Amino acid sequence: MPAPPDLPDLHALAMLVITAVALVLFSIERLQLALTSLSLLTIITLIFALLPYPGVTPMMFFQGLAHEALIAVCALMTLGQGLVRTGALEPVGRILGKLWGRVPGLSLLLTLLVGAVLSAFVNNTPIVVLLLPILISVCLRTRKSPSKILIPMGFATLVGGMATTIGTSTNLLVVGIAKDLGVVEFSMFDFVLPAAGAGAVALLYLWLIAPRLLPDRATELANPNPRLFAARLVLSQDSAATGLSVAEARALADTEITIQRILREDAQLVPLPDVRLCAGDRLGLLDTPTNLHAIATALGGELYSGTTSDQPVSEDNPLSAGEQRLAELAVVEGSDLDGASLATSHFIARHRLVVLALHRRGQNLWRASEKLQDLTLLPGDVLLVQGHNQALETVKQSTDLLLLDNTIALPRTDKASLALGIAIGTIALAATGVLPIAIAALTGTGLMLATRCLTLGTAIRAISPAIYFVVAASLALGMALQATGATQYLTELFLYLTQGATPTVVLSALMLLLAILTNVVSNNAAAVIGTPIAVGIAQQLQLPAEAFILAVLFGANMSYATPMAYKTNLLVMNAGNYRFADFVKVGVPLTLLMWATLSWLLAALYLW
Repeated sequence: MPAPPDLPDLHALAMLVITAVALVLFSIERLQLALTSLSLLTIITLIFALLPYPGVTPMMFFQGLAHEALIAVCALMTLGQGLVRTGALEPVGRILGKLWGRVPGLSLLLTLLVGAVLSAFVNNTPIVVLLLPILISVCLRTRKSPSKILIPMGFATLVGGMATTIGTSTNLLVVGIAKDLGVVEFSMFDFVLPAAGAGAVALLYLWLIAPRLLPDRATELANPNPRLFAARLVLSQDSAATGLSVAEARALADTEITIQRILREDAQLVPLPDVRLCAGDRLGLLDTPTNLHAIATALGGELYSGTTSDQPVSEDNPLSAGEQRLAELAVVEGSDLDGASLATSHFIARHRLVVLALHRRGQNLWRASEKLQDLTLLPGDVLLVQGHNQALETVKQSTDLLLLDNTIALPRTDKASLALGIAIGTIALAATGVLPIAIAALTGTGLMLATRCLTLGTAIRAISPAIYFVVAASLALGMALQATGATQYLTELFLYLTQGATPTVVLSALMLLLAILTNVVSNNAAAVIGTPIAVGIAQQLQLPAEAFILAVLFGANMSYATPMAYKTNLLVMNAGNYRFADFVKVGVPLTLLMWATLSWLLAALYLW
């Protein structure tokens, strides 16, 4: 029996320890990925600056900041944002919306197919942004639960992204590193066959089985309780609040009171804390029915509906929201709310909407308190808002915000056709090999800016700092592992642990390892570390490198088992009111299904 590989030198051991620590840090949600990545890059360069290593210069680790794959990733993210901002994909959404009304039985399958095909050419975030309002509106109009279909839709876009080199940032990285290593250069459609075969199996699972595994969980839009109502509270001489200051009245009610104004005779007073309340004062309130009745009881006033009703609130004269309605607003990457707070973005003043709750990763904050106003919003957050019909319609036509309500109409601008043409041209140039992917994508981005399909600020916000710095730091770490021989050690260790196994089993084990890693840490980091190991395994076994490189590529794309594994998972998690366990319940079987199918397909195509 062969002996285990000898331990490498101290530099290599240091890089292995740093890799392990980095993977742990990447998995901690409360740590910012961009900050963690920059710290990792700093530590790597410091080690080699203070402790020189033969053939290694510290400055070489900054090459990842301008790597061809990273440039392509950023340019493609910007192109996708251009499609969202201009509403270029609106015709697709309109057709799907009509199909859901006519053939609901097949509409889910068609939606999954459209999402998968589009995601093979465009980053899947814009595709999810396109499909979310369509599916939410269909469910609200048919009184069905969105939780049955949003996870399958999100997973379908991840499955489709595997099919081409530009489908995901992970694909671009794996292909770019394989090219740097001088092993193989993949063109856009070189691995579409195994991806399509496994994708067909996955889509059948997502269509027929996944909805049965998901709970029938109602959206908050169907719940009337959070709705705010405008009301008047009239104080009499005998009211408990008469003679008290506004601050004292709030303390007496033992709840947060939203007093919009105080009407006294013909004057209107600002509800400052030291203003004294008098008999006959009419307090303009805005709150839920339950709170309004509780406030009226505590302050001893009589409650009237709105500002014009002359009848006190009763069973015969209930509170009415008038033309006010609820909607859910999703924060997407690159939007004006991404990385901002409700206060700093002047959300209420700009959009004339009241925020009632924030949904984040399964947690709901029901009251729009001061803390909620100051909270930094993240991609995937969903705001429950209330406002006048006209204000919501204005937001609906804006390409800055993703409004989820019961109308299928999607925003579209006069630049939509132009943006779509630029995107198609970019893909065609890259697919035919006329231009390298990075140059084609950068050219497309330049055209988007030149034709005003995108503003410079929007293009900059479309580039996720987390993805940029994670990729750059991961590339630096990969270079350090290779330069010190740590990659060679990991390759020999993997082969030692799988000795005696057939090449198919070795390939399958490598893919499973990457599938596990990608659900715990950054998929890009897993791909960068795994690709050189795949090349080393293929060279040691004297087998085609393509099979093992694709095992890494497909494994690193299986971000199904946790909501944190991919950004679109978080978006559908909050929109569908999912729990962590819902992703495990649907994602783990999908991961095992894809792993088994792709193991067989890659072995049949490259090893047998």
